Amino acid sequence: MSITSFYFLCFFTVVLGLYYILPKKLQWGFLLFVSFLWFMTTAEVAESGGWYVVLYPMAAVAAVYVAALLIDRAKEQRVKRAALICAVLFCVGLLCSLKFLGLGLLVPAGISFYTLTLLGYLFDVYYEIGAVQNSYGKLLLFGCYFPTMVSGPIVRYKEMEGQLFGGHRFDYRRVTFGLQRMLWGFFKKLVIAERMALVADQVFDHYTEYAGFEIWVGAAAFTLQLYTDFGGCMDIVLGISECFGITLPENFNAPFLARSISEYWRRWHISLGSWLREYLFYPLLRTRFFMALPGRLKPRFGKKRAKQITTFAAMFLLWFTIGYWHGGTWNYIIGSGLLHWFYIVSGELLEPWFAKWCAAWHIDRRKGWFTGLQRLRTFFLVTVGLIFFRNPRVPDALRMIGRAFGAFNPQIFVNGTLFSLGLDWIECSVALVSLLLFVSVTLLGQKGSVREMLERKPLAVRWILLYALLFYVILLGQYGPGYSASEFIYQNFRA
Repeated sequence: MSITSFYFLCFFTVVLGLYYILPKKLQWGFLLFVSFLWFMTTAEVAESGGWYVVLYPMAAVAAVYVAALLIDRAKEQRVKRAALICAVLFCVGLLCSLKFLGLGLLVPAGISFYTLTLLGYLFDVYYEIGAVQNSYGKLLLFGCYFPTMVSGPIVRYKEMEGQLFGGHRFDYRRVTFGLQRMLWGFFKKLVIAERMALVADQVFDHYTEYAGFEIWVGAAAFTLQLYTDFGGCMDIVLGISECFGITLPENFNAPFLARSISEYWRRWHISLGSWLREYLFYPLLRTRFFMALPGRLKPRFGKKRAKQITTFAAMFLLWFTIGYWHGGTWNYIIGSGLLHWFYIVSGELLEPWFAKWCAAWHIDRRKGWFTGLQRLRTFFLVTVGLIFFRNPRVPDALRMIGRAFGAFNPQIFVNGTLFSLGLDWIECSVALVSLLLFVSVTLLGQKGSVREMLERKPLAVRWILLYALLFYVILLGQYGPGYSASEFIYQNFRA
């Protein structure tokens, strides 16, 4: 049961009503029941009858639960370390076996997200920066809370403990704010992402028939599709959770307003980046090998450069892991991993030279036009990476990029060619107006909460705007025979 389906909206309405009728002490148990009920009605399970997939998250939680108790109660460090290693190997082994090795078994929804969530909890217990949970049922809810099973975000136990298990009374403001957030997510998913998908599919599936700007239009459409699809999913997920009185961490912060790839990754999939920094990158730098590496490199490269090379080497492993996590094949490893490592490293190495060049030409890097160029550069570099990400084979991505640079045909923007790329002129107009609305709200959101701004408007204005958006989604959302919004595109890269 997809969170964009009519059946889910009915399901959610009933669940929300029952949630606030129940006593507070029973609410967490009800959420656990609802989470597994939703889990068993996902499209994969419902179509295949693979009820057994529910055992995978239960087994992962059991391994982490036992290991955390051993770590908390054991007095000897070797016992704590052994418990940690065994649980990590079990969870990572289960993840890799199901997701990457092609064993022919059904992969449960959200396996990547609940695995990282559980391991983060376990590491916090091991390093004594987080409390241990003595209830298996409560830890099961923490790991498998159904909104986060869709596409994240990856949550921290210390941020969720009080919210998940403390109980909540009905709060009209929080519920309405949650519903507004869900509506905005539906707008991004159904109105924008699904239209961008038509253009992206046309160009990527038939790229040998296109060249020059036609390729770039298709690639840009996929970039916008992925962002509005994943971002729309997060809006719906965060809105659902907010209706229950539970605040999940933000996963996006206008990533295409970033002026560099480093800043982009601080704004995109924030919870994954935070998890990898805290539990992979920094621990990696504290290993014996990386602690000793600057000393070995210092005689040849000098102290400053030796530290820089060490950091870059650890970053290489980090970005390889990010790429592998998305799908385990080279198109993902390059497109969302190593290519971004190259962007960041080359950017840092060239920064002193670029600064001198700007000074020599008297270019003020604080000017708005310069910031605009930096943001366009970020969008372009990300789009190049996503050409690899979208193509199943690296040679196809290289050929597609070659065709993109192999022709100069700006006339397609005025001769009607764009209307042959999947959208006619009416659909193109709807897409353009929707993107302008999306960009306007995004820019407005940089000044503060848009929902709070809306709240300060007169009641009539507020309801007119909300109903206008609602009917905009209902009337202009991509529906029709054979159409299904049952899958978010990002689910194909992480489940």
